[in-house]
Amino acid sequence: MSHKLASALLAALLIAISSLSCARAAPPTSSAAALSPDEAKRALETLQDDKKRAQMIDTLRAIANASGAQQPAPEPKSPIPLAADGLGAQLMLTVSEEIGEISRDADMARTLTHFPAFYYWIVRTANDPAAYNLLIEIAWKLALVFGCAFCAEWVIFRLIRRPVVFLEGRMPQTARLPVQVLPIADPPSSVADVTPAPELHMRRHSLARAWQIMLRLPLVLGRFLLELLPVLVFVGVATALLGTEIGGPTTVRLVILAVVNAYAFSRGLFCVVRVLAGPFGLFPVKAETAAYIEIWARRIVGVGVSGIAFANVALLLGLHRGGYAALLRMVMLVVHLFIVVIILQCRRQVAEAIRAPADRQGIAARLRNRIAGGWHYLAIALDLALWAVWALNIRNGYSLLLQYFVGTIAVALITRVAIMLTLGLIDRGFRIKPEILQRFPGLEIRANRYLPLLRKIVSGVIAFIGLVAVLEVWGVDAIVWFYGGQIGSRLISAVVTIGLAVFIAAAIWEASNALLDRQINTLSRDGHYARAARLRTFQPMLRTALLCVIATVVGLTALSEIGVNVAPLLAGAGIVGIAIGFGSQKLVQDLITGLFLLLENTVQVGDSVSVSGLSGVVENVSIRTIRLRAGDGAVHIVPFSAVTTITNASRGAGNASVSVNVAYKEDTDRAGQILKDIVDEMRREVEFRSLIRGDLELWGIDKVDGAMVSIVGQIRCTEAGRWPVQREFNRRMKQRFQHNGIEVASATQTILMHIAPPADGAAHLTPRRAVG
Repeated sequence: MSHKLASALLAALLIAISSLSCARAAPPTSSAAALSPDEAKRALETLQDDKKRAQMIDTLRAIANASGAQQPAPEPKSPIPLAADGLGAQLMLTVSEEIGEISRDADMARTLTHFPAFYYWIVRTANDPAAYNLLIEIAWKLALVFGCAFCAEWVIFRLIRRPVVFLEGRMPQTARLPVQVLPIADPPSSVADVTPAPELHMRRHSLARAWQIMLRLPLVLGRFLLELLPVLVFVGVATALLGTEIGGPTTVRLVILAVVNAYAFSRGLFCVVRVLAGPFGLFPVKAETAAYIEIWARRIVGVGVSGIAFANVALLLGLHRGGYAALLRMVMLVVHLFIVVIILQCRRQVAEAIRAPADRQGIAARLRNRIAGGWHYLAIALDLALWAVWALNIRNGYSLLLQYFVGTIAVALITRVAIMLTLGLIDRGFRIKPEILQRFPGLEIRANRYLPLLRKIVSGVIAFIGLVAVLEVWGVDAIVWFYGGQIGSRLISAVVTIGLAVFIAAAIWEASNALLDRQINTLSRDGHYARAARLRTFQPMLRTALLCVIATVVGLTALSEIGVNVAPLLAGAGIVGIAIGFGSQKLVQDLITGLFLLLENTVQVGDSVSVSGLSGVVENVSIRTIRLRAGDGAVHIVPFSAVTTITNASRGAGNASVSVNVAYKEDTDRAGQILKDIVDEMRREVEFRSLIRGDLELWGIDKVDGAMVSIVGQIRCTEAGRWPVQREFNRRMKQRFQHNGIEVASATQTILMHIAPPADGAAHLTPRRAVG
């Protein structure tokens, strides 16, 4: 019976809150057809004749042998083909067996609800004239008895009012913690001279409260006896009246006596509550707390006692035993639900009392805080389990429940301590030494990335072990599940295999990323910036490819462990790959073109390029696209299939072009010398010294016409200095030309000329302006 208690409790709770359905009686089976006289006579002759009897025995034996030799009917096949030794099949079989066990326990617990019997009793009592007359007789006799008893109780209550007030006035007040007056030291020799001893004050306060309880005890008992006196008088008067002719017949007397006892018992319990916790009780509490206790005591006692009395009265009036038991269980369930409400309302106050002080640290303090956060769950479970044990009438149920409850708490505490110790060791193990951090700068970041996940996994494993231990405490042979060949061992093997695969995959992933980052840092530190930029460009694609490979391997391993045949999946993946290759030629072209562009080191992240008529700085290069950031901030994403020509301006050299137009009348040699002097000045400055790689290469006169002369040349610069040098050179050239009076030729010129007028207007010559 012990190993069934947990499932029986669950089934009882489910049945108690489920909808009620009326029981339907099965129709009686038809009786076997009786033998006719002729058939009986022939059977009797056969049995009396030895030869015929032997023939009949041989015939029956042959029929039995023929029926035994028949092939058994084939078992129905599952619509989903599963291997008999596969993990999925074993999981489904185990789940179906557990569901069947719970359904059988639910059928057993369904006997708790015999409410149809209660309904039939009400209908029968309402339709029975004799029962109706009996109820009328009970009603007027009950009113008479209660009226007389209430009058006697009221008289006694009026008589004891003054003695009760007298006793309340003599009650000593609640002892309070005295205010300690600190002595003044002039000057104090130490802090201990003026610091009170809190332990000594608390000890004195406890002694004062104990002495107060001793002084209050006689007065509280006297007040309790006085309050109990009206109840005793009520019972005496009612019992005396029932001893007369009013108490006949027996059923009427028993019904009235049950109601009288219920009222007296309720009043007695109220008096006990006021004696224990009340303003004038043995343990004085606040008025608000006392009112709260009295209100809930009235609710619980009223519902419980009234419900039990009603069930007893119904049993006396003909209610079936099944309906009586169901009514009692329902009344007690309501009482236990009241207790659940009280637990939920008081959970914060109790949690504050359990929680450790803020200045305390350690395992004990953390355990107290953990218990304070979830004590109400344990209390609610214990309350409902007590009702279920009583309702199911389980043999040795309370001792088993105590064993389960204490064992569960012990296992939970041990599990929590183990989790805290293990997590502490993990945190200590993840603390990396400074010398290792200096050698591997990104190691701490990578380690902390997996620390939360590792903590959750370890906590989950320890919690699972604790769950198995709890099941063992409850009488469930959970260890057997993990023996060789059982579902538990197969499941653990699959989980361990998948976890090992994930761990190896994570190690490979992190090691590859660490090697790539370390290589990039090494190249950058050694000055190989081009190789570092190239490796940085390849890094996203290498990560993507490695991630796809790792995810595929881990996924196939997981599917293989749970019993899925991966061979069809691989074949289907190959077919899908061929279909994608034929249907996505543009995508394949992007991938192949991008791969060759990267292998040939055509572009790198940070280069200034022009691709397909778009210019900008390369921000990212993926396996199929290149992303450019234009000068105005716009982002251009160009697929590699659209790339035909790439102009890269970041390949180690960038020449600043020089082109200036001076007036035809100016001295070109003097202008060229001024340009060379400007470049010499810039090369001597710190700001431009590292950007300019040589002197001005003046190529000479590029163009001459009647209005201007074009002087051209270039300044060899680095790739980063082309535009800064060119802009600064143009600014200084303009200022130097203005200072030396060198005129820069204009793109347009104005020519004044005279046009010959006609003969009659020779006297009026007008100049005309032509712009060219």
